[in-house]
Amino acid sequence: MKLKRIGVDLAKQVFQIHGVDSHEQAVCRKQLKRSQMLDFFRQLEPCTVAMEACGSSHYWARELRVLGHEVRLIAPQFVKPYVKSGKNDANDAEAICEAASRPNMRYVEVKSAEQQAGQALHRIRSRLIRARTALVNEIRGLLGEFGLVESRHGVAATRRLAQAALADAENGLPGQMRGLLVELQGELVEHEARLSRLDETIQRRAREDERVERLMLVEGIGPITATALVSAVGDARQFRSARQFAALAGVGSSPTLQRRQGAAGPDQQARRYLLAHAAGSRSPSGAQALPGQGGSTQPVAPALAVSTQPEHRHGRFGEQECPDRLGDPQSGRLLSTWLKIKSQAAQPAKC
Repeated sequence: MKLKRIGVDLAKQVFQIHGVDSHEQAVCRKQLKRSQMLDFFRQLEPCTVAMEACGSSHYWARELRVLGHEVRLIAPQFVKPYVKSGKNDANDAEAICEAASRPNMRYVEVKSAEQQAGQALHRIRSRLIRARTALVNEIRGLLGEFGLVESRHGVAATRRLAQAALADAENGLPGQMRGLLVELQGELVEHEARLSRLDETIQRRAREDERVERLMLVEGIGPITATALVSAVGDARQFRSARQFAALAGVGSSPTLQRRQGAAGPDQQARRYLLAHAAGSRSPSGAQALPGQGGSTQPVAPALAVSTQPEHRHGRFGEQECPDRLGDPQSGRLLSTWLKIKSQAAQPAKC
């Protein structure tokens, strides 16, 4: 069967296929089970395969590329206008196939397995930080009910508060509450240990990855932000300008401009994570350096210095939440500098 383009509506078990020939006539409409997907595409001549950028899309894109097909991922908001009638799998597959025929359609860059593993690392770390923050607030709230408060904030202050509460036998804390507080302390120590292991993994990756080291030359970017950028963006050459990259990251532009400029990019969770560290990972010397490394050698206009948030109180790679937007239109200068550093490299790396 000779097909020009195929639209695939992805799912967990049952996939919908819509294929057209060189005359744009629909010649293939069928459902495939998960076990049949690779066998079906293995029998076809290489063609264009379009899918929505959703869960498991990057995995299938990698698998189909191995078979010789040209895979294009389209953001769901760009597919929706081409749905002709009621929403079902067949209509969605047809809409995806139609959207891929547009000459000016923008596509999502396919992520490698290493990129997705890097993003998984940062997402797990972000979840642990949220869980630790919730635990710290719970400890402070429970002790406050017994008149035990601490004016200072942060994990270290809460740890000292809990230790002081357990050490003081005359503070009126009931025995049952003391037992619960010991358990909460152990839970906090476990969170700290897991975060330390993840931070060590990120530091090791920062030392081993040339792209991360090059990004860390930009003032205000440390190992957390650099590894998160490399994992989320991949190949920066997919952007025509620094402004387009800024729109993807949500820096220095309105939400409307973000939708118009770039493209399909990381989801809101990834965007918030990138901006949190980009806005607050600065140190007094202007860069977040690894142990044994010096400060920044690439001064940039105060793109990251616009945050009005105080320095991080938690003391480990900017774990305090920061605003979603930097609020400075000149923040794109940081991104422009990054692209210049990439283009000046002897062998442009996928960053």
